[in-house]
Amino acid sequence: MKPSKILVALFLFIATVSFSQDTIQTNDYRDVKTNKGRMFVYWGWNRAHYSTSDITFKGSNYNFTLHNVKADDKPKPFGIYYFKLDEITIPQTNFRIGYFFKENYTVSIGLDHMKYVMRNNTTVKIDGDINVGGSFDGVYNNDDIVLTEDFLLFEHTDGLNYINVEVSRYDNLDNWLKFPVKNIDINLTEGIGVGMIYPRTNTTLLGKARYDEFHVSGYGISAHAGLNITLFKYFFIQSNIKVGYINMQDIRTTASTTDSASQHFTFFENMYVFGAKFPLTK
Repeated sequence: MKPSKILVALFLFIATVSFSQDTIQTNDYRDVKTNKGRMFVYWGWNRAHYSTSDITFKGSNYNFTLHNVKADDKPKPFGIYYFKLDEITIPQTNFRIGYFFKENYTVSIGLDHMKYVMRNNTTVKIDGDINVGGSFDGVYNNDDIVLTEDFLLFEHTDGLNYINVEVSRYDNLDNWLKFPVKNIDINLTEGIGVGMIYPRTNTTLLGKARYDEFHVSGYGISAHAGLNITLFKYFFIQSNIKVGYINMQDIRTTASTTDSASQHFTFFENMYVFGAKFPLTK
């Protein structure tokens, strides 16, 4: 099933649950009786999947577009660097801090630290021209080209940083499920987000020197849904899925500001996080 269909199904389910909760007035199985005024913070890890994209490269003596380029994320095997503060960005991570401004609604700011790696040694179509005095010089019109490493390395690996603000709804399911277990609350959360893309893009292009610096490159929009399990009122584990659109119109590719790239694509992210929520006042 496509990510968009999964998200629609989840939202329909959430709407049904919310309506059902309004009609159930039996025993109150919730441990957390109220959320308004609480802060929350979480940390965790993700996997990401990307649509194909057209990537345009522009600079002195070249202007070309690669069509339907494929890319993958770059997960790391589980290790101690998942928890060490000085190596915390090696995995694909998520951080968020937020506030319940109403009983069922939160506003938050966070970082989705994904990684994006163009697949090398694949064949794609190319349009445009290259005239830099190298072996790839030519005029291209829907021609095939192999993405060899001496032609192009292109990665957002430290990373594809989506810094975003989200507004989310939060629904407790204990009464709807008639879930009687003490010190465990089951919740659904869903919402939308918008933010900027601040990648550190690792690029080697047409024999030019490798470039790898942070740069605000574009924006993103997203929608998410997740299952939250709160333990002992203050701690939680949560699993989220997120779908979104990223538009990057100003990607730095070399040390020269005359060189740039642009692309846009959709993404599907699944994340697993743990955190805490607590009242600001007693």
